[in-house]
Amino acid sequence: MCRNITTLRGLEPHATDDEIEAAARQYVRKVTGVQQLSDATREPFERAVAQIAHITAHLLDELPDRRRPPATVPPLRRPEVAARIAAREAG
Repeated sequence: MCRNITTLRGLEPHATDDEIEAAARQYVRKVTGVQQLSDATREPFERAVAQIAHITAHLLDELPDRRRPPATVPPLRRPEVAARIAAREAG
């Protein structure tokens, strides 16, 4: 499994759309080897991300609750990552 994809099932509060999309994006990057999007790869890549995110959201909704929460905090919930994202969006 790709080390950058975090466990989303069992999070409190539940996984956000951004967390689900980030996991889908990492998965598509891993299986395709595409790191930089080009005109030739952008549309199929983004379509795959959207489809996988959609399926993942449904899967998480349908699975029963976990007995224990995930052992690690997803990156998008870490303060230092949130600060980097905010700085990138601001500038």
